Amino acid sequence: MDKNALNDFANRLAKGGRGAGVGLGFLAAAGGLAYTMFQSMYTVDGGHRAIIFSRIGGIQPDIYREGLHLRIPWFHYPIIYDIRARPRKISSPTGSKDLQMVNISLRVLSRPDSAQLPTIYRQLGVDYDERVLPSICNEVLKSVVAKFNASQLITQRQQVSLLVRKELIDRARDFNIILDDVAITELTFGKEYTAAVEAKQIAQQEAQRAQYIVEKAKQERQQKVVQAEGEAAAAKMIGTAISKNPGYLKLKKIRAAQNIARTIASSKNRVYIHTGTLMLNVNDKDFDENLESQLVRGKRK
Repeated sequence: MDKNALNDFANRLAKGGRGAGVGLGFLAAAGGLAYTMFQSMYTVDGGHRAIIFSRIGGIQPDIYREGLHLRIPWFHYPIIYDIRARPRKISSPTGSKDLQMVNISLRVLSRPDSAQLPTIYRQLGVDYDERVLPSICNEVLKSVVAKFNASQLITQRQQVSLLVRKELIDRARDFNIILDDVAITELTFGKEYTAAVEAKQIAQQEAQRAQYIVEKAKQERQQKVVQAEGEAAAAKMIGTAISKNPGYLKLKKIRAAQNIARTIASSKNRVYIHTGTLMLNVNDKDFDENLESQLVRGKRK
């Protein structure tokens, strides 16, 4: 190969290498700038708040709302809090005033005070609810339940719930925590107390049943007395009517004969009976003689 041709190739390669180096440097500068811009921005979602920790000054007092915000990379980094109310169920076994074991459960809606986020982070951190709520709920439940008997916890449940809510809200305010709702979701007693209550209920029901049976017997006895008095009065009236008017007995026999005839007529069988059996012999002499003899006997008595 010609020496001049080799030199010419070497010069061209050197010129191309300088151009490539400039291009790579530009790309590196552009990438560094993009990374710096990306690290300088952060987003606070809806229902959240952010505070800034500075490597120079520590926790900053400013609180940032939803949206896009700027920070100095490496020197600042955001700490984001969820300020929406979150439910939490807490159970606590405790004792009542009459020394009965009670298992009580609370449902608590809690959220941090958004104006005190820097203080909350300094004192409690991000997991503030895990650090505070179990202890203060157990403390308040034990102090409130100890003021009531086991029966009062059932009959005065609304008053117990209001007292627990008031004291728990006051205790949570000391830690810059807001409680939107406090409700008693479960209230159970020990096996011994439950068995005693059931036995008492059964005894009361049996006593009420026995009282009902006694009252029913009294009413039935009174009913029989009234019925007997009515039958005696009816018999006396019938006897008086027969003694004053002999035709009354004939009328009763005619009505009895009508009932017998109506029953026989509705039957599918054929029946042949005597008029005496049917009590239609009211025109016979025997009937009048028997009737007069009965009247004479009634007067003698």
